[in-house]
Amino acid sequence: MHVKKSLTEESVCIKVPKNHAETAIVQANKLRLIDHELEIKKDARFVYIPLLDKPSDTLLQKLKHAVPDLEISTDFFAHREKHHETLIELLDDKLPPHLIASLPHSADIIGDIAILEIPAELKPHEKTIGDAVLKTHKNVNTVLAKAGPVGGTYRLREFSVIAGEPKTATVHKENGCKFYVDVARAYFSPRLSHEHDRVARLVNEGETVVDLFAGVGPFAVEIAKKRENVKVYAVDVNPEAIELLKRNTRLNRVEGKVVPVLGDAREAVSRRLSGVADRVIMNLPEKAIEFVDVACKAIKPQGGTVHLYGFINAPDSMEGFLKRFEKLVEKCGRELSRTPTARYVRDTAPYERQVVLDAQIR
Repeated sequence: MHVKKSLTEESVCIKVPKNHAETAIVQANKLRLIDHELEIKKDARFVYIPLLDKPSDTLLQKLKHAVPDLEISTDFFAHREKHHETLIELLDDKLPPHLIASLPHSADIIGDIAILEIPAELKPHEKTIGDAVLKTHKNVNTVLAKAGPVGGTYRLREFSVIAGEPKTATVHKENGCKFYVDVARAYFSPRLSHEHDRVARLVNEGETVVDLFAGVGPFAVEIAKKRENVKVYAVDVNPEAIELLKRNTRLNRVEGKVVPVLGDAREAVSRRLSGVADRVIMNLPEKAIEFVDVACKAIKPQGGTVHLYGFINAPDSMEGFLKRFEKLVEKCGRELSRTPTARYVRDTAPYERQVVLDAQIR
């Protein structure tokens, strides 16, 4: 156990906007710059990451290559009251030194399942890594390694169990809701927790919402939990996701407020949801932009709100994404009542960002 010697200590640090903090932490960890005896802290806009020392020009260049808008600053940081062994510390004497830098520095935690991306050079050691994850995350009972990319109509990937219980199903808690999740049967990301909460808080009483790519229901269920008088049509083409969604409506006691709809989004809107929506959610970032016409058809004749998620890959820009969206809306005979609010959600890969547009359409 680490005994703290003082309340705060001044330290050189990385100052980075919140939506790029994860990338900055991963990169600074790879370069072994972070002072793990001090607490990372944040305010409304920025995250502050304490460093062991001011980075050299070479290291700073590497950091800014990954996160161009970070700054080097100084601030006061609290000492960690307890020192729990990190994954690197647990594996320091179990892996060849040249492989330590390749260790994954983050995991997706869904319920009691941890999901890792194991680099090829670490595959022979993945069971050792999985066992270490179980020791560093006391609430985790299963460790899965990604065994392929997300793909197919249902956005699924393959996993291999590398430690703990051999399972892919769990119950995940988020923003006061509980979700049955099976990561092998239906897509789910815990990294959008803030977006689920944000959008749910924007919904007004009395609204009808169409969630075009609902999955197991993180948007739909949370909206129904937060609002007394709403109707959410939750559409998904994956029958396994719809079955889990039905269980989640019962688990969270929102049956009737959430209406599961199995089928292709385009067909579902054409068949039964044309002109019903005050608000449309489009969380299929790989392809949502291709369904703008569907959202425009679902929105009531007098207009409504669209939340569209997408990916922007360098050298494309947010401005270009906005212009493409506006042209598609106009092609549908609709128009924007004001310039959409556009914001970055998170970094998803080198040179790739997930974004969301909040648009008022009339």
